[in-house]
Amino acid sequence: AISSRLVAQSTPALRYGTGSWEPDTLGNHRAVVHVDKPADAVFAQIPWRRRDKAPQDVNLVVFSATTQQRVTNIRRITDSRELGELVFQATTAGDYYVYYMPYTGTFKSNYPKITYRPPQQTADTAWLSRNRLAPLSRPTQSTSQLAVNRLPVATTIGFDAVNDFSRFTQMEYIAGAAESDTLRARYANEPFLAFAEDRKNSIRMIDDIPHVWAERGAFMPFRGNADRGEAYTWQIGVWAHRRAIDSLSYRATAFTRVGGTQSIPASAIMSFNVQGTDWSGANFTRALHVDSGKVQALWFGVNIPSTTAAGDYSGTITITARGGASHAIPITLHVSNNVAVNHGDDAPANLTRLRWLNSQLAVDDAVAAPYTPLKLAGRTISLLGRSFTFGADGMPARITSSFNANNTAIGKTSRDILAAPAKLVVRNDKGSVIAFTGAAPKITKRAAGAVSWDTKQSSGALTLHSNATLEFDGTVEYTVSLAANARTILDNIVLELPINADAAKYMMGLGQKGGIRPDTFHWTWDVAKKNQDAAWLGDVNAGVQFTLKDEHYVRPLNTNFYLSKPLIAPTSWANNGNGGCDIVPSSVAVTRQSLRNKSARGTATRVTHSDRVTVSCYSGRHTLAAGDSLRFDFRLMITPFKPLDTKGQWSTRFFHAFVPVDSAQGRGANTINVHHATRVNPWINYPFLEPAQMRAYIDSSHAKNMRTKIYYTVRELTNHAPEIFALRSLGDEVLSHGPGGGYSWLQEHLGDDYIAAWHVPEIKDAAVVNSGVSRWHNFYIEGLNWLVQHEKIDGLYLDDVAFDRITMKRVRKVLDRGNPGALLDLHSANQYNPRDGFASSANLYLEHFPFINRLWFGEYFDYDSRPDYWLVEISGIPFGLMGEMLEKGGNPWRGMTMGMTARLPWSGDPAPLWKAWDAFGIQQSHMHGWWSGHDPVTTSDANVLATTFTKAGSAMIALGSWNDADTRVTLHINWKALGINPARATLRAPAIADFQNAATWKPGASITIPAKKGLLLIAEQR
Repeated sequence: AISSRLVAQSTPALRYGTGSWEPDTLGNHRAVVHVDKPADAVFAQIPWRRRDKAPQDVNLVVFSATTQQRVTNIRRITDSRELGELVFQATTAGDYYVYYMPYTGTFKSNYPKITYRPPQQTADTAWLSRNRLAPLSRPTQSTSQLAVNRLPVATTIGFDAVNDFSRFTQMEYIAGAAESDTLRARYANEPFLAFAEDRKNSIRMIDDIPHVWAERGAFMPFRGNADRGEAYTWQIGVWAHRRAIDSLSYRATAFTRVGGTQSIPASAIMSFNVQGTDWSGANFTRALHVDSGKVQALWFGVNIPSTTAAGDYSGTITITARGGASHAIPITLHVSNNVAVNHGDDAPANLTRLRWLNSQLAVDDAVAAPYTPLKLAGRTISLLGRSFTFGADGMPARITSSFNANNTAIGKTSRDILAAPAKLVVRNDKGSVIAFTGAAPKITKRAAGAVSWDTKQSSGALTLHSNATLEFDGTVEYTVSLAANARTILDNIVLELPINADAAKYMMGLGQKGGIRPDTFHWTWDVAKKNQDAAWLGDVNAGVQFTLKDEHYVRPLNTNFYLSKPLIAPTSWANNGNGGCDIVPSSVAVTRQSLRNKSARGTATRVTHSDRVTVSCYSGRHTLAAGDSLRFDFRLMITPFKPLDTKGQWSTRFFHAFVPVDSAQGRGANTINVHHATRVNPWINYPFLEPAQMRAYIDSSHAKNMRTKIYYTVRELTNHAPEIFALRSLGDEVLSHGPGGGYSWLQEHLGDDYIAAWHVPEIKDAAVVNSGVSRWHNFYIEGLNWLVQHEKIDGLYLDDVAFDRITMKRVRKVLDRGNPGALLDLHSANQYNPRDGFASSANLYLEHFPFINRLWFGEYFDYDSRPDYWLVEISGIPFGLMGEMLEKGGNPWRGMTMGMTARLPWSGDPAPLWKAWDAFGIQQSHMHGWWSGHDPVTTSDANVLATTFTKAGSAMIALGSWNDADTRVTLHINWKALGINPARATLRAPAIADFQNAATWKPGASITIPAKKGLLLIAEQR
């Protein structure tokens, strides 16, 4: 109960400032109360108007501003959300600080767990007794009330936050219950109330209206100030004050100049909450639902032409709900004589960038380097190093690769990946194959970067309709619909991919770690725990990944957030656990009964080899009612995507730290990756708030002929992003639903329903998880373009990727068009673990590989694993990429057999190796890998592998041992291939710090290879 000693003050009349104290001890907020005279007990009433739900469950801590001593004798009287009342001992006159949200937890963690301290009884019983105050554990309101009524009053004079960013804004001080009821009564006949608000006052609360709205009233006219050429934004908050609202929408009029005829057309005005264009280019509208008692913010934007005359422009925004209920709000925009620079985008706080949510920048069918335009001849499409032929049924009939065995160039001969045409096999309830007939496939798109074809076939009551698109990188997307016009029972639907065994040497995905393919493999769906819907089978220079989807596919969260938003099992393929995939050689007969034997799945057994491997992805039994249809979508990616850029690998040397450019250059690096939490890029995935400092740093690197890339990706977003509350108004479109918690700022300002992500304790940067694929990717692309144009960045360092292939393709085009030669660099920790859904990182991110330049895989990768694991899961070589090692510095000797080193300064010191490279002239060499079968140097031990880098008159031989003990080997050298006369040849190991000592051998001599290490030899002619 609120005390009868009511001395409540109007909240806006109080001052709001900042102070300096230790927030991890006392919290982020305090009230300041003033005591005129010392007293054994004073009464204070604090009109805090708190948005947190249970103030009574949070402790209060009182300090004297004069003595800096804690006051322990306090007694709480009232703890409502509107105000707090307490009695405390004031031994001196002056100000007292009441810290009313102290918290505790793991403050220094990157994933902090913060809870608010519960109430604590610190008052002395004698003090309580002499002031006739009941102990907190035994409240006696009547007794306490009598005591309170006779006490002197301490006056609340204001509130402080620990810093300006932590302050509660006027949008976060709640209206009281009586004030809300008065507002409801004032608009008793309105189905909803609407409040226009300036962009600088982002609407932050969903469950309460702010006090200023209760004072101001609903449907009031709004006036904003904009510049010519500005993408001006504002908001309208809709409160469902009586009942839920369905189909919330709006209608805008033109904004006409007062006293003139010029106008801003209604078509220039939009609400980002109601309409937009998604990341793939599709337009959409949606009618919003607002639960009873909730607040929905509608963010509006208007593109003001730069030719607009200065003056006042007036119009209306009419908010409408289902049933025809509507209300118009008068809007006046004052347009100044100033012309906005870049539509106002250079000032992020103005929120003009919200229009980026609907950007279609780089959504086109143009080709990105190094790819070539597609060529269509009949049903065969030629692309960089590969060809794809579709059959009369529209399905893949032939896939070839022309990359050489080292995957360093495109050769003149090709090899077939498919052993026979792929088929979608549909069986009737008797188990017989249904034969479909129809017209030949029809070409529906023919562009430089994409070719599409459409195929319709039928059989009795069934119609099979497929649409496929092949793009320039070798990605083929199939949407396949199977529809019935009468009730039909189907025994099974199977996608069969017959692959030549020599083009299926390795496998990765569906729970199988990368490496040599098991002879047989069986798998079923388990999306709750496993991020698995795809697998890759291939050799280094020829392979294919398949991915199974349907129309409900939504990209799951990745890394350690997977379990919060896992894969949505495709209704068709997964079929309530009846679907799965079998990968078997053709010499093994697999009966229908064994396919359905779930106990046999998930194991791999060795059988005899054959010339073909068949991937059979099956759905099991389906019953289709008349009018039903199922989508059996799938994607194929033909690997490798491009030849290895060995010269780029040898010449690009990374330094991962924000240090003076001279320092990085002095260590031998020429490319700096600037992470977040640095002076020029402090806030994670929002690198726009320190533009002058970032540009100065990048300019200084360019002056030294160095490149600077920055950390900027999509997965989580800093709480410092000015758009964060506008994004929250979009529901879970951009920010993921979740349990809340995490760092105190998130709990105090976002409230709940989010997933707390990465936190940097030193600067209090607290991120939340993005939902996955959304319009935020459009914003991201525009942000990248701004960085390229204004900050002159040389590329991106991507720390895992939460966006899809479409977005990555746009990223590549924006970089190429703004800064040719810019680099995309992908880092990932090993995601084959329970939290990440047992997903192999290379398989998970394969859709991005065509567009990136470099890999850094990464924490938790097992560098003690077999070389086939290295090749498939770490190196990137089978896909046209190369990279570096990270975990514990990697293994530099084994790494050299795949052209890999570490990175400064995080994973060892590769500088001595770089010097050895330069001394040899590795940038002018050709790499012949141990995987190719054509390596001019091999060893006498199968576990000691050799990769040779050749150039005129000399060769560098990298030897890496996978033996647990020292091993003596002899080298088998094709001297002719090296162009060296063996009679005049020498073998030497140059001295390389922390790698090897100098030594020489005669050709044919045995060489000792240290356990789990290796050597780097130079073969040359005297």
